[in-house]
Amino acid sequence: MSWGTELWDQFDNLDKHTQWGIDFLEKYAKFVKERIEIEQNYAKQLRNLVKKYCPKRSPKDEEPRFTSCIAFFNILNELNDYAGQREVVAEEMGHRVYGELMRYSHDLKTERKMHLQEGRKAQQYLDMCWKQMDNSKKKFERECREAEKAQQSYERLDNDTNATKADVEKAKQQLNLRTHMADENKNEYAAQLQNFNGEQHKHYYIVIPQIYKQLQEMDERRTIKLSECYKGFADSERKVIPIISKCLEGMILAAKSVDEHRDSQLVIDCFKSGFEPPGDFPFEDYSQNIYRTISDGTISTPKQEGMRIDTKTTVGKSKGKLWLFGKKPKPQSPPLTPTSLYTSSTPNGSQYPIFSIEPVHYCMSDIKTGKPRIPSFRSLKRGWSVKMGPALEDFSHLPPEQRRKKLQQRIDELNRELQKETDQKDALIKMKDVYEKNPQMGDPSSLQPKLTETMSNMDRLRMEIHKNEAWLSEVEGKVAARSDRRHSSDINHLVTQGRESPEGSYTDDANQEVRGPPQQHVQPNEFDDEFEDDDPLPAIGHCKAIYPFDGHNEGTLAMKEGEILYIIEEDKGDGWTRARRHNGEEGYVPTSYIDVTLEKNSKGS
Repeated sequence: MSWGTELWDQFDNLDKHTQWGIDFLEKYAKFVKERIEIEQNYAKQLRNLVKKYCPKRSPKDEEPRFTSCIAFFNILNELNDYAGQREVVAEEMGHRVYGELMRYSHDLKTERKMHLQEGRKAQQYLDMCWKQMDNSKKKFERECREAEKAQQSYERLDNDTNATKADVEKAKQQLNLRTHMADENKNEYAAQLQNFNGEQHKHYYIVIPQIYKQLQEMDERRTIKLSECYKGFADSERKVIPIISKCLEGMILAAKSVDEHRDSQLVIDCFKSGFEPPGDFPFEDYSQNIYRTISDGTISTPKQEGMRIDTKTTVGKSKGKLWLFGKKPKPQSPPLTPTSLYTSSTPNGSQYPIFSIEPVHYCMSDIKTGKPRIPSFRSLKRGWSVKMGPALEDFSHLPPEQRRKKLQQRIDELNRELQKETDQKDALIKMKDVYEKNPQMGDPSSLQPKLTETMSNMDRLRMEIHKNEAWLSEVEGKVAARSDRRHSSDINHLVTQGRESPEGSYTDDANQEVRGPPQQHVQPNEFDDEFEDDDPLPAIGHCKAIYPFDGHNEGTLAMKEGEILYIIEEDKGDGWTRARRHNGEEGYVPTSYIDVTLEKNSKGS
């Protein structure tokens, strides 16, 4: 089965077929290119989708880490990996299929053009041989006709009695000449015919079969290349199927990791206030006024258990007894605070604390909307009271349970800061010892300002930790006392004497007013004076801003590209370096935005 023997006379059809094969190859290459664009757009859209729903930042201190949220974030990560695998598919198709097809198509066009040119040249040479043979044939035929005419003329003159001998001789010579020329043309025609037959046999049995064989091999290679590209097209996606399966398995594992009980417990931990629920309302006997008006001649003492005591207007027992016959004072509404209480007396004379609806609603709204942020101690180096104020420093505006959590978080943060300062102090002491033993390495006195500053920071941190631990102990003690009282109340169904203060403490005096939050007797500027009296920190080097920095956040320092600043505190591993301008303005700048040059023996500026 060969084109050279079976299709020896189908040169034009083979020309069209090979051109169709190349066109089909390019058509498939175009299909692969469009598939690559689809994969790339799909991967891009998946990544944009992940970026849209993935949170920019998720502070662990502010957002509850519900298992459903964590599972969703894990699904987003797996989907992002899935998008990466689609990009791998597109890249593999572009390199292995599309690029290879385009290179092969160019080589195929060049090879086909060369084979067709060889076929046309062979055909042109055969046509030239046929024309030479045909010309010799026509010339031999023409000479034969001339020789026949010369013979007829000679015979006519030879039979004519009137013709002269000279005319007969002339006709005979002409006959001999034409006969000789006819013989020569016959020999030439025979030679040309033999040559043409040989070239024609060579053309159809050697040259054309060889050319057609090369065209056939070229077309078969094109078919094989298409088969390989088809396989590569499928293999590009089959290679990533295991990874995609892992991504899908990761999504399933994320779905299985959702724990509804843990999420419910997180809601309790996040919103638990620590307050006790309100108790039963006591019976209030208003009929005692009717009994008192029946006797005209006696003035009976109003019973305390039949009336609600106004916590704002009732000052002493005498006013509580005589207001009925005097001018009744206008009742003042209690302030709308989370700790507003009403009290009433039961028939047995015991006082009962009652929460109003407004304080509970106020507390819940405060829990839902209020998110007191605990900034880093670095940004609050001038004292907690300056940033948050004495009213918010101990988180007394929060419910007991939330206050305890915030205080514990602050203590943990301060302990971490203290550990950093302790490590820095140990490092400075070791470095100072090395300088003292080897003076050529540096001046030990240059480390004294930094060591003094570190010791001062440690003292301040210890004071803050002690103060917060005292507040935490107070809150935990009150919560424990409240739990004991609640347990006793659940057993005996009795109400304890006294009333609950806003901070959870109890008083035995039933006639006292309901107090607001106790004021902290702390000097607002107790720590400010100590910090403000310190000398400016010495410069330990300088830096040059590589990139501009806006510095919108509190405690940061804005800078321009190329600006020179003094370094007064190195990076402690958090990515921030403390710097100072020439005008004395200080703040923190990103370490990656500056080029730092530390000075060994800098005494400050």
